[in-house]
Amino acid sequence: MHSLTKTISAFALLIMTATTHAETVQIAVAANFTAPMKELAVAFEAETGHRVEAAFGSSGKFYAQIKNGAPFAMLLAADAATPAKLDEEGLAAPGTRFTYAIGSLVLWSADPKRVTDGAKVLSRNDFRKLAIANPTLAPYGAAAVEVMQALGLEQMLEPKLVKGDNIAQTYQFVSTGNAELGFVALSQVAKNGQIREGSGWIVPAELYTPIRQDAVTLKSGADNPAAQAFADYLKGEKAHTIIEAYGYRF
Repeated sequence: MHSLTKTISAFALLIMTATTHAETVQIAVAANFTAPMKELAVAFEAETGHRVEAAFGSSGKFYAQIKNGAPFAMLLAADAATPAKLDEEGLAAPGTRFTYAIGSLVLWSADPKRVTDGAKVLSRNDFRKLAIANPTLAPYGAAAVEVMQALGLEQMLEPKLVKGDNIAQTYQFVSTGNAELGFVALSQVAKNGQIREGSGWIVPAELYTPIRQDAVTLKSGADNPAAQAFADYLKGEKAHTIIEAYGYRF
């Protein structure tokens, strides 16, 4: 009985210790990374006991919020420039910036019969609206403009463009049918290399500048064990497997 009591006490102490060291990390996450981030958070929490609170939106807006004191511990941006800027301005913990994914662009339609022959659907010009993310705010929007330029179609398509504030709004324009076509993040519509619904053309990487997505720990998260643990987790094989399943590269 004495031995059993000691075992139970030791087990209780182990649980209390794990609970004591578990922390919460608040992370600002680029909208294109919503689906993989949700999966990563579940896996990370199960493995470490730490808790993730993620907010999703545009990197530009998160930058402004962080400048104004928003209590994020980390930023997972849609670009490399925003984390670099935070680094230069002294708002990031030194030496914590790294590339966590390279994004992929897809021309997508909610109509499963519309995008059947790649870029030719654009040159046919038989649609009313083409959605892209605002190229001045969103890297995926800037990439979409580069693709149209590379195809020699920018001038023809310009009158049909509808611009979302971020890639999440751009996806919404297309998924609801307000735009028949749109350039969105591959992670929003595909998993394991397959378009989940509708139809799409995965844009060849050579048609646009690589969408390098960097993460950085902010000064407010420098002493947060959960922030350090999540940064380490993002660099690991388990996280890479999840991220690659959504069409990202490294």
